[in-house]
Amino acid sequence: MNGVETISTSARAPEDGSAPLLRARGLRLAFGLTEALRGIDLDCHAGEIIAVTGPSGSGKSTLLHVLAGVLVPDEGTVDYDTVRLSELDEAGRSRLRLGTFGFVFQYGQLLPDLSAVDNVTIPLLLAGVRRREALRRSDSWLDRLGLAECSRKLPAQLSGGQAQRVAVARALAAQPTVLFADEPTGSLDSLAAETVMLALTEAARDANTAVILTTHDPRTAAFADWEVVVRDGQTTVGGADG
Repeated sequence: MNGVETISTSARAPEDGSAPLLRARGLRLAFGLTEALRGIDLDCHAGEIIAVTGPSGSGKSTLLHVLAGVLVPDEGTVDYDTVRLSELDEAGRSRLRLGTFGFVFQYGQLLPDLSAVDNVTIPLLLAGVRRREALRRSDSWLDRLGLAECSRKLPAQLSGGQAQRVAVARALAAQPTVLFADEPTGSLDSLAAETVMLALTEAARDANTAVILTTHDPRTAAFADWEVVVRDGQTTVGGADG
């Protein structure tokens, strides 16, 4: 990602003029006397990949959690399509996260006693997907992410990069419209990180899934269309050249 320019985080619009899928305005959140977010605006469109970067403690993970409805801001709004998250109760936000949003975390958080395919399948079954369809989606995503031969292995039998790709498969098998990824390559070496990001971004673009990820790694951020830099709870945006 080169030539970062400072612009409003809500100033971008795709060429087709479509409305943002996720729209945040004036986000403020404090933990005690510490202001984690200080008036952040952000738009994310379908099929767009945004990297949220910044130093440790800058507020990037807090921003991700507010956008996903895990945390409720003190001020400001987050709208997903036509739904305002602040107008939902906790149960409503949980349903949105279960049925519409996907999540990938730094350490994958796979269930250690389940095979790769079961780690992908179980959340689908819990969401009400029929078993045959859940298995079809699981096998399809594991195959697309180069993991067909690993489907029966336990997480302990997988490399770090393989385990993280299983986590990506689990998230995308649920067919989310927005995928949130918190430091998805933070625990991986550079080669495994590149493999995971290639798999994640290609799969997300194929499915027209919006992706918002946090990272401290410029090589990971380079996979995004836009880089949102968070410092002291505020943001600037950089565009990718080429």
